[in-house]
Amino acid sequence: MNKEFHSFGWYASKVSPHLPKKAFKPVPGRLLGGLAYLIISITGMFVIGIYDLPFLANIAISFVIGTSFAAMGFLGHEILHGTVVKKAKLRNLLGAVFFFPLLTGPLLWRKWHNMTHHVHTQNEEKDPDTWLSKEDLDKKPAMKIIYRLPFSVRAFLEFFALCFTFTLHSTKIFFAYIKEFKPEKRGVVWIQFLLPWVAWLGLIFFIGIINWLFIFLIPHLIANAIVMGYISTNHRLNPLVPVNDPLANTLSVTVPRWIDILHFNFSYHTEHHIFPSMSSKYYPLVKELIKDSWPSRYHEMPMSSALKALWKTPRVYYNGKDLIDPQAQLLYGSLGNGLNPEAIEPRPLNNSDTN
Repeated sequence: MNKEFHSFGWYASKVSPHLPKKAFKPVPGRLLGGLAYLIISITGMFVIGIYDLPFLANIAISFVIGTSFAAMGFLGHEILHGTVVKKAKLRNLLGAVFFFPLLTGPLLWRKWHNMTHHVHTQNEEKDPDTWLSKEDLDKKPAMKIIYRLPFSVRAFLEFFALCFTFTLHSTKIFFAYIKEFKPEKRGVVWIQFLLPWVAWLGLIFFIGIINWLFIFLIPHLIANAIVMGYISTNHRLNPLVPVNDPLANTLSVTVPRWIDILHFNFSYHTEHHIFPSMSSKYYPLVKELIKDSWPSRYHEMPMSSALKALWKTPRVYYNGKDLIDPQAQLLYGSLGNGLNPEAIEPRPLNNSDTN
């Protein structure tokens, strides 16, 4: 193993002895928050469907439904890691319910996220969520056309795409992974994929296209934007790494405490990658222990700063440690490799960078 990095299991072994035993047990009480979001979402849908409300009122309710959809996704993420309930059938059922607005099935999510992304985080070849490298870009003529656009235009398009990226990526992952499931499970995975699409699209025939826009499409785009706002900051400023080291390949963001409560502590992402099977309720304690032991290696910043850094840096990796603007031939450091989010300064690509 590269001495510069340690695996998530190594960190877990160092931190675990300092945590209370209850931190490693499921926390079913988290479902109360999920129930609240379900009630809010369903109530909002009925209000829009039944009453002839002004446009601004419908937009406001759509926003509330969208934020609820996003929070339900965060809870579904916890549930499918086994941190809320342990029984597999109940876990999958609840995961399906809370991921329903994001059009993602529980079996696909567990294979994609739990068994692949978490095991191979920021591995260029094995992590399905890792952004492309310069070598990959050179093999994709269509993508190269996009990267000829001015930097500010690309940044705008990338942020605009957050409104639908989760759904597009989830769909892409489904077709990439469906053949990897055992034949006897593929039918269930197909049903879990198709049922949310059929249900939400079929709703158009009962409530009409206008109400459907407010009840589902706008909330779905809002949920995508919120979820992807977090996911984009999780790893995209970090380097590619030869060892799955959460302190090197993951960023925790900070948000107001009330947002952490609403979003089930999803901001604690480094902590999650060290203890994916632990309820996020205990991540603040994990964070304190990590920062006490490895303060210089732990990456955190306000969500606003992380999003600004994403706007100002390109999304193509070069030699693993740098981000490159292929059009301008400029290099930007990654976290731990020269990136200063407060003063982002690119450097020209030169011969020494190609070695």
